Formats: sequence, C-alpha cells, structure tokens
Amino acid sequence: MYPTYNDVMLCSYSYHSHPFQIEYSEGLQTYLFRLQTEGSCRALVNGRLERIEAGDLLLFKPGDPYQLHIVAEDHSPAGGQSQTASGDYFVVCNGPWLDEWWARKERPQKTKIVSDERLLSIWRALALEKRRFIQEDREMCDYLLRSLCLSLDRAVATQAVLHGKSFIATRMKNFIDEQAGATFLIQDVASHVGLSVSRTVHLFKECFGVTIIQYTQNVRLSMAMERMKFSTMPLEQIAETCGFGSYSYFYRIFRRQFGCSPAVYRERQT
Repeated sequence: MYPTYNDVMLCSYSYHSHPFQIEYSEGLQTYLFRLQTEGSCRALVNGRLERIEAGDLLLFKPGDPYQLHIVAEDHSPAGGQSQTASGDYFVVCNGPWLDEWWARKERPQKTKIVSDERLLSIWRALALEKRRFIQEDREMCDYLLRSLCLSLDRAVATQAVLHGKSFIATRMKNFIDEQAGATFLIQDVASHVGLSVSRTVHLFKECFGVTIIQYTQNVRLSMAMERMKFSTMPLEQIAETCGFGSYSYFYRIFRRQFGCSPAVYRERQT
C-alpha cells in the first residue's frame, strides 16, 4: 500500500515591481499560505480588502474567496504615487494531514508574525524542491510542508506572547523589514517606536544580539539573494532596490560576507 502524501502544487518566492491582480471570487480549491516579506499589497481578508505589509501572514482554506491587488499607492513624500513593490513567499497545497492540522485550532486569515531565518529556510527548501529539473521527491515535499506548517504555528504563538520591551523591539524589527529596500536612518527607527536613538540602539542589540546596522545589512543581503535566485533583474537594479545605493557598495558587502561576487553567486544558482 502506497503512503498518502500532501500535494504541493506551487511554492515559490514572488516579487512584483508592476501592478498585479488575481481573484478567486468563488473560493479557492486548495489551501493557500502567503507571507509578505517586503513592500505592501492589498488582499481580501474576512470579506474586506486590507493593506498587507511585511510580516503579515495570510492563511486561506479551500472555499475561502481570495483577492490580491498589487498597485502603486500614494505614500511618497512629494505626494505622488510610490513605486509598486511587493515580495512574498507563498505555497498552494492540499492533503489529509493539512486538513487535520487546520482543524487543530482557529486560524485567522491574517496574522502579524516575526519571520525568522529558520522559518524562511524551510520555505526556501520547499520552493527549491519544487523547482527541481528532475522529478520532485513527493515525500520530501510532504515533510517540508509539515515542517513549514508547524513553524508557522510556532511563529504565531511566539508573536502572541510578546510584550513589553520585546514587543517594542519587534516593532523595530518589523519597521526595518518593511523599509530595508529604501534609505532610512536609525532616527527613523527610534521615531517609529517613540524612543531615543541611544535607547533604540541598546534595546535592539539586547533583544536580537546584533546591531540595527548589522540586521539591516543582513535583511538587504537576503532580499538581494532572493532576487538573484528567482528573478532576472540586473545586478545593478537589485543593488538599488535592496537599499544598497550603489552596485559598488553592494559588491563590497556581498563579497565580504560570502567570499564571492554577486555575479558568481548568481551563476552558481543556475
């Protein structure tokens, strides 16, 4: 008797720099999980179109209506429309274990979480397994999907117990996650949470073990790596849109961190 595996239809990282729209007004036929990692968009949540920002996790079950709208919005300092940008991980799936997992608890369609590297690494591994040129390993996909679901549960549970200074530090982290593709100052982070610059710097290092500058640089490098792996954007454009300002600066930081140039890294991914 053959084992029954969950089906992973689609799993990937998606980045949109132009308007995009998709609708399933009559309801999804599968589960759909989506984690916004950069930029923003609008999605149908409990019957209303809501703004989705970095750190927002969307969970939809079969039968739920779904809409996603990625458009330029009026948030620029000059009052004009800002550049359209939205990056996310998503997975489309079905299966008996998923049915059982979903039924364990009430699952809101939208939850704010802190997406740490462990969770994202599982999502990336599942996406890469789906991209294999030879036949995918269904058992591998099944267990990676289960790991992803359990990691999402842990992220939601962790967010629920954050309070006090940990909550404030998480607000800093979420601000950096959302703004990493643009230029900002530590003063902007401090203003976002209503603290002095010195207190902001100390609290962030105390809670996360790295400085704001180190964390911002790591987020920007992660963004750049995603775009090198999953898009055809020129390296100069990747450097600019990931907050590095110039390709020469991006090149120096990337080579110092990984021991090779961005071009060599991209070649190794093909």
